[in-house]
Amino acid sequence: MDDGTVTSFDRLDLGDAAPTDVDELASLAAATFPLACPPSVPLDDVAAFIAAHLSAERFADYLADPSRTVLAARDGGRLVGYAILIDGIGDDPDVAAAVTIRPAVELSKIYVRADSHGSGAAAGLLAAVVDRAAASHAHSLWLGVNQRNARAQRFYSKNGFTLAGTKTFVLGAHTEHDYVMIRPL
Repeated sequence: MDDGTVTSFDRLDLGDAAPTDVDELASLAAATFPLACPPSVPLDDVAAFIAAHLSAERFADYLADPSRTVLAARDGGRLVGYAILIDGIGDDPDVAAAVTIRPAVELSKIYVRADSHGSGAAAGLLAAVVDRAAASHAHSLWLGVNQRNARAQRFYSKNGFTLAGTKTFVLGAHTEHDYVMIRPL
């Protein structure tokens, strides 16, 4: 099992987020989550999701949850990205049908600052995610991505994920349709 030791990927420091990081993680989440939302989703719904799921208090909960891993990517000490992994597939029947390689780990969130797009930060963070999931003895890594987020889909495909099914994601009054993508480990 990985002991959480920080490793370097190019100039990034990649490792476990700490309880002292929760405010910075929440700030980064508030800046990056809207970038992945379809433009048709009202800003009030995006803000409500951020308040309910991406606050400093929620990040403290995520860090304390033994079924979750929160990774941080820093460049020169500045937080440029984060990822959240969750053991298993949850209780969504659509996910259960799509994710047939088990045990599995969900890549619940992976976000990098907009000014770090194209820098290799996302690839470095994803490499750390894959290493951590493999170290947990999972046989696959899966995620949900909005069907209209072509940029993210290209990134995941380039990094070994394939389309495995679909699931729904409720964002405010909207029900979004996400692809389920999977990567064997």
